[in-house]
Amino acid sequence: MGIIIAILLFSAIVIFHELGHFLLAKANKIRVDEFSLGLGPTIIGRKFGETKFSLKLLPFGGACMMGEDDADDVSEGSFNSKSVWARISVIVAGPIFNLVLAWILCFIMVAWVGYHPTVISGTQEGYSAEEAGMREGDVITKVNGRHVYLWDEISLYNILNMDGEKMEITYERGGEETTVVLEPRMLGDDAYPRLGITGEGERERPGILGTMQYALYTVRYWVNYTFESLKMLVTGKVGIQQMSGPVGIVNMVDETYQQSIAINIQTTVLSMMTLAILVTANLGIMNLLPIPALDGGRLVFLAIEAVRGKRVPPDKEGMVHFVGLAALMVLMVVVLFNDVMRLF
Repeated sequence: MGIIIAILLFSAIVIFHELGHFLLAKANKIRVDEFSLGLGPTIIGRKFGETKFSLKLLPFGGACMMGEDDADDVSEGSFNSKSVWARISVIVAGPIFNLVLAWILCFIMVAWVGYHPTVISGTQEGYSAEEAGMREGDVITKVNGRHVYLWDEISLYNILNMDGEKMEITYERGGEETTVVLEPRMLGDDAYPRLGITGEGERERPGILGTMQYALYTVRYWVNYTFESLKMLVTGKVGIQQMSGPVGIVNMVDETYQQSIAINIQTTVLSMMTLAILVTANLGIMNLLPIPALDGGRLVFLAIEAVRGKRVPPDKEGMVHFVGLAALMVLMVVVLFNDVMRLF
């Protein structure tokens, strides 16, 4: 059951991404040749108007085919016949729709179960937070000068600080703010250096406007989580062998489902929604990065065209995307191999 849910979640996220491209293409009167879910041979396909809607054999990925790679096609309604800003809006719509989906899911979760505020529920003996005078009821407002609104953000900063560097914490007590510098420590069975604070208090459920606001804060948290993960990968703190592809994601969803369904349905639904938010936020951010063959790579060339006033020669752009696609394919093979090896 968990595997089926994983495929459905991934498919829904991909459809939403491609829907962004599709809707903006239609809004700009760009012809869409095919809108497909999956990869490989077509299982089912039917044409409505000028667009063929199809379901492919492999349940991963999808496409909104607009002829963007056909530089010679400048006929009416073609992608390349439109202004550079129209084309930019179509390309950027996919990743933006992923982030919009993340916000919708976060809105539902905050409205349903609320959020964990940045209120300290206790301090632990032997750690720097207690020694600095922090205590239950203090509200943490900043970490290293950056505003925080969710307890998850504080946990993320702490977990990512694997080197145990000193952290500047600003907290509020009785309407007054105090800033202290804490040194994370590893005591006992700690897996990473900790500040010695807990935030296991009750969740808060704000009104409609507050729910919209905290849904946005939650999306921000997942975006930061994605960027910090990428930073750890680039700096070598996380190896490529720890990356997960479609197989790894399906396995993660299946394991999470099996564990959560043993508790109750609510926990299962919330767990699946959390994973969906993680995946859709990752997909949105990754597609905005200037990586050839992805949306971000295409946006770079469109931005150059907007500045120069003329398009980069199609053969040169095509070569860059080809090299980028080849590199992504090699990476996917490596990641797939890692995913399969983890199963045994």
